[in-house]
Amino acid sequence: MPVPPSHVLIFSLLLFSIGMLGVLTRRNAIIILMSIELMMNAANINFIAFSRQLNNLAGQVFGVFTIAVAAGEVAIGLAVVLALFRNRDTIYVDEVHVMKG
Repeated sequence: MPVPPSHVLIFSLLLFSIGMLGVLTRRNAIIILMSIELMMNAANINFIAFSRQLNNLAGQVFGVFTIAVAAGEVAIGLAVVLALFRNRDTIYVDEVHVMKG
């Protein structure tokens, strides 16, 4: 028995809301990056749900591209967090006012 698209969209909305809440309320840079990943996964779920509903593979292709972008975002984001920790000895975004070279 297939899952109705409305259930998938509600799940994606909840996942996106949890990610947005994490980005807006947390101070830790790593938690903020994880929340952004949750938001991107919610978008992937939407892509795949609509792809399945319309019997078109374009949504799944976009999902794969989004996963590739997420991998690059994680690599660059963790490098920025590591550089931030080395220079400021903190990963809390409230304590970092200026990032100069």
